[in-house]
Amino acid sequence: MSVSGEQRRNTTHSVNTQERHSFGPARHLRTRGKVLPEHARGHNRSLVLQTLYHDGAMSRADLSRETGLTRVTISDLVAEFMAEGIVIEKGIRETSGPGKPPILVDIDRTGHQVIGIDLSGPTSFEGAVLSLDGDVLERDEVARPLAVDGEAAYKALAELAQRLAEKATATVLGVGVGAPGIVRPDGVVLSSPNLGWTNFPLEAMLSSTLQLPVLVRNDANTAVLAEYTFGSAQSDLMFIRIGRGVGAGLISAGQPMLGKRFAAGEIGHVVVGTDKGPQCACGKFGCLESWIGELHLRSRIDQATTEQEKDDVLRDAGARLAIAIAPIVAGLDLGEIVLSGPGDLLDGVFRDSAVETLRARLLEGIFDDVVLRRTLQDNIVLRGAAVMVLSGELGVS
Repeated sequence: MSVSGEQRRNTTHSVNTQERHSFGPARHLRTRGKVLPEHARGHNRSLVLQTLYHDGAMSRADLSRETGLTRVTISDLVAEFMAEGIVIEKGIRETSGPGKPPILVDIDRTGHQVIGIDLSGPTSFEGAVLSLDGDVLERDEVARPLAVDGEAAYKALAELAQRLAEKATATVLGVGVGAPGIVRPDGVVLSSPNLGWTNFPLEAMLSSTLQLPVLVRNDANTAVLAEYTFGSAQSDLMFIRIGRGVGAGLISAGQPMLGKRFAAGEIGHVVVGTDKGPQCACGKFGCLESWIGELHLRSRIDQATTEQEKDDVLRDAGARLAIAIAPIVAGLDLGEIVLSGPGDLLDGVFRDSAVETLRARLLEGIFDDVVLRRTLQDNIVLRGAAVMVLSGELGVS
């Protein structure tokens, strides 16, 4: 598939933050407004596209009023976007007054599609072709390699991405990938023990393979943006993904946190407790992931012979999660913990135990209102991957 508009960044894309339209009510992770002259052009492009994406079709005069930009600037930018195939004219607005009816313009929502891929599943890599408004148009998946093999994992990912690109029925704006592990802002996977990747230039390699813009981020960091932007999350939250691995994304004061080493939220390989515990894929014993990762947790439940023993396994797992995150909740003064994962494991005993343990380990009377819930959103990493592309390619945030 061809790339729309200008030939966009080949291997390195700047991701700001995410947005809305039909995913649901959205909030901004950055402010709107005028900036320094040297940054004005890029900012103004983003500002116009954001306005159209959020508010829908409007006239050039409407855009001028909404953005505060001059009509000349708006006219020049709209002409530029139309030449790039990003914006189209949608006809005239019906008016009852005198004068020429205004022509409406909008982002070409049907002329572009986005590919989102989630590598965090326990048994498969999942992907979808999505509309710019977030609707899943086509789905596909490939089996996850049984062994931890970085080359095999990349081969499976590339196969899935190629198939999705072939399923697209419009110009592919870009590909967003949510990957477990520590991912640098340029899409290099510094460490992903479950996929066998170390210092792996995933973004650059996949972009070269597909000849499309690609953005790669940690799966939990991808998901937290979707939960914050399209869900009902508070402005200070931790989003915890529990699948084959365990990872978290953090939003503080409405801004995503990456950390000095790009490892903010890497709680899966924190050792929980002093009782050693099972061995983790990273080689250590007793990592949170080895206690509450989906495959490990289901294995221990399957070994239980009574309902009480099964409940005990879930109760212990919930408590260990709370032990791991209590210092983070207190240190960052978070208001909400959102879980993503299989409901049959995370609801009920697991959640109740996590809440009870969390309350017991935090300052009474201060953190009593901390919320711990499971997300109601489906396809959250795929949606987060889609809005990453919207941000990176159009500046919509």
